[in-house]
Amino acid sequence: MTQTSALIFGYNEYTSEIKKNISSHYKNIHVFKLDENITPIDKEDESYEVSIFDLSDNWNHLSDIVDIEECVAFCILEDMAENIFLTLSLRDTFKDLIIVALAADKESADKLTLAGASRVIPTTQTTANVIVDMLEKPIVTEVLHDILYEKSNLKIAQIKVGENDYFEGKYPSDIEWSRQHGIIVLSIVHEDMSTEFVYSSKAQHHVIKKGDIFVVVGYELEIKEFEKMIGSGCE
Repeated sequence: MTQTSALIFGYNEYTSEIKKNISSHYKNIHVFKLDENITPIDKEDESYEVSIFDLSDNWNHLSDIVDIEECVAFCILEDMAENIFLTLSLRDTFKDLIIVALAADKESADKLTLAGASRVIPTTQTTANVIVDMLEKPIVTEVLHDILYEKSNLKIAQIKVGENDYFEGKYPSDIEWSRQHGIIVLSIVHEDMSTEFVYSSKAQHHVIKKGDIFVVVGYELEIKEFEKMIGSGCE
């Protein structure tokens, strides 16, 4: 289902980037902050309305401004205890709401998952643009949601590009991963161990080469066939 509205809970370095990148894709965007004394992060932030919210709010009022079934919520509070509580409260009120939460570390990521986040993204491993790229690929969001809640037989694997010259001179954007191979590639880990989300502009301009590691989602058979094709190991 296509999301038509976005709710951004938090007012920090990620807020303006998220809103800027999704503004052309979402019909309605609502930004909320906890502290009314927080000033705009930059002048661009003054161009949109920011509402005040309280963690003790009765969230049912959100149904009056957005269609929850066609909405995504970003929980990006910097205080992880507050972010976890916010996620838990939203999930308790809205069972079908897609919730994307930022985590400061693995411990908070685990807690956010237990609190009901559809997708948890560590702030040390991503940027606002990567979050937006992921959300603009609905199939990726759906697959990851299913994996988190153990609703499917899909697996996540790491596959290293071997001697096979299948990818010689090709870029990630040249390949229709799902149609050609029955898998979804989430990210690429380079030899220096730097990681790029496959839909990010930087990854799209990186020529695939021996030693690159693909982080993929798919069924076991397709993953094994893909691993065999590129001549590498699979975890």
